[in-house]
Amino acid sequence: MLNTLKTTLLLTAMTVLFLIVGQAVGGRSGMTIALVMAGVMNLAAYWFSDKIALAMSGAQPVSESEYPELHAIVQGLALRAGLPKPRIYIIPEETPNAFATGRNPEHAAVAVTAGIMRLLSREELEGVIAHELGHIKNRDILISSIAAMIAGAISYLANMAQWAMMFGGLGRSSDDDDGGGVGGVIGAVVMMIVAPIAAMLIQMAISRSREFLADETGARICGRPLALAGALQRLESWNRQLPMDVNPATAQMYIVNPLSGGGIAGLFSTHPPIAERVQRLRELAGTV
Repeated sequence: MLNTLKTTLLLTAMTVLFLIVGQAVGGRSGMTIALVMAGVMNLAAYWFSDKIALAMSGAQPVSESEYPELHAIVQGLALRAGLPKPRIYIIPEETPNAFATGRNPEHAAVAVTAGIMRLLSREELEGVIAHELGHIKNRDILISSIAAMIAGAISYLANMAQWAMMFGGLGRSSDDDDGGGVGGVIGAVVMMIVAPIAAMLIQMAISRSREFLADETGARICGRPLALAGALQRLESWNRQLPMDVNPATAQMYIVNPLSGGGIAGLFSTHPPIAERVQRLRELAGTV
């Protein structure tokens, strides 16, 4: 409940940021153009999210005869979660990791690396799969697509402002009442620089809140929070030893982010610290 509220507040904050930036640097017409452009791009990405993600990861579909245990785990957990059984893929990578994708539960897929199948126990693997089903159940692809659309629109507005500065039109939109003046130009420049960074930080904060929620949902689906906690610790350790070669655009999908960092870099991470996720799962263990 808390993570859902946090996501709602963050999406609201991003929307407000878009409205403020739009009025400052693009006016109403600029806001409309930016939102439409970002919407078209992200709608396409959302609609074909499964195909794009699976192709970029090199994942291959596997049949029940090839991986009977994996299919049995996914089938059983999907039944417990009240979801259709997603398509199952194997990524030919030794680094243990996994992700889920798809625009809705009826068009979902779960992909795991070959390495995770060898590393984890059945209970730990169930925890990981349950986490990924949690993303599907919570419709996180939709939520992340909305966040990406708004963040993209803000970036478009910043680009529009740059071009306007080059041609001397910043702050003088024909549908604005009084956008000109030195103060307006300075404010627009600040918005142009700060707003895209702020939007990116909010987008990543939304991603982190969805990871916490997927952990909680997954723990309730499988009924073993400690198994998921143990799996996260082992995955983090192995990903440090054997980093994955992934496109940064897809890193946010994985249960353990190969591009995450600590300290200041943590602000720019799409995943919360593993230690914090493990602690929350341990606290949850007494209530499941």
